Amino acid sequence: MCYYHEQRADINTNTLANSIKRVKLLKKTSLSPEELFQGIRKGDQTALARGITLVESANKEHAEAAELLVNLCLSQPTGSLRIGITGVPGVGKSTFIEVFGTYLANEGKKVAVLAVDPSSSLTRGSILGDKTRMEQLTKHPNAFIRPSPANDALGGVARKTRETILLCEAAGFDVILVETVGVGQSETAVHSMVDFFLLLKLAGAGDELQGIKRGIMEMADAIVINKADNTNKEKVQRAMTEFRHALHLYPEKTSGWNPPVMRCSALENTGITEIWDMLLQYLEKTKANGYFEQNRTAQNKNWFHQTVASLLQREFYKSPEIKKRSEELLQRIEKKEISPYAAARQLLRSKRS
Repeated sequence: MCYYHEQRADINTNTLANSIKRVKLLKKTSLSPEELFQGIRKGDQTALARGITLVESANKEHAEAAELLVNLCLSQPTGSLRIGITGVPGVGKSTFIEVFGTYLANEGKKVAVLAVDPSSSLTRGSILGDKTRMEQLTKHPNAFIRPSPANDALGGVARKTRETILLCEAAGFDVILVETVGVGQSETAVHSMVDFFLLLKLAGAGDELQGIKRGIMEMADAIVINKADNTNKEKVQRAMTEFRHALHLYPEKTSGWNPPVMRCSALENTGITEIWDMLLQYLEKTKANGYFEQNRTAQNKNWFHQTVASLLQREFYKSPEIKKRSEELLQRIEKKEISPYAAARQLLRSKRS
């Protein structure tokens, strides 16, 4: 089952009820992809929400309309900046995004927040409660917040988030903030679809040494020590020094950008202006040296290859013969008569024959 979430003030955390509402919404929506596109390009947030619901739909009947809508949105020129924001649970991502997004919105920027919520591996349900944690930003006329479930289907998060980004850009949003779950493969997926990857860290939480060992450090375009208030100045300074030393262990980025280590306190509203100034410097540098467009082109090619792999796998398992043969091989694996690798090779050979 696929779960959707419409932009509205009252958050219903019952995912089954949310799913039913989205299906009813799609049935009631008589707008064609062209009509949805016209509403989106005018900045109509209702049309944008409906468009996102359409592209998120798992219903095969909606696939062609969603594809047409995305292609229409691709034709729109955009000057947006896509920012991925990640960090371990509890680092303060939602609070940071609300303060940072509100700052940008007050500066006249149109801000879209795409928040990825963890999905249950058992029920496939998600709470989708980010709007309740961003109460101030939700009310701002220049902001749009769209929580989405982090489904474990291949290509699910990447495909839907990329398409949602395109719709938001067609709606005229200047800054797209993509929040990750903060665990697993979501960081890699989001990194492959944004212009700038911001890593939030905590000081004095044992996070410094752990952070040095993780590959996510290599992806980061900036590290920001969050919750850097007046009560832990020494810990913050020590963490900043350690992260700066850690960044020297990695090769120079192809963008020519040297990732800075900064501090901020979302609660005290400090360091926010400096972070935006830093992002503008990054934008100026990467557009001047050509990396900005090169990176977006490379990401689109990567999107193509990921989609091909996902579609091939989906079509492969549709075959009744493959399903039957797969069950037979799984039983042999369970009995330890064959290794998973050898079984996989046999399954592929049976498809070719």
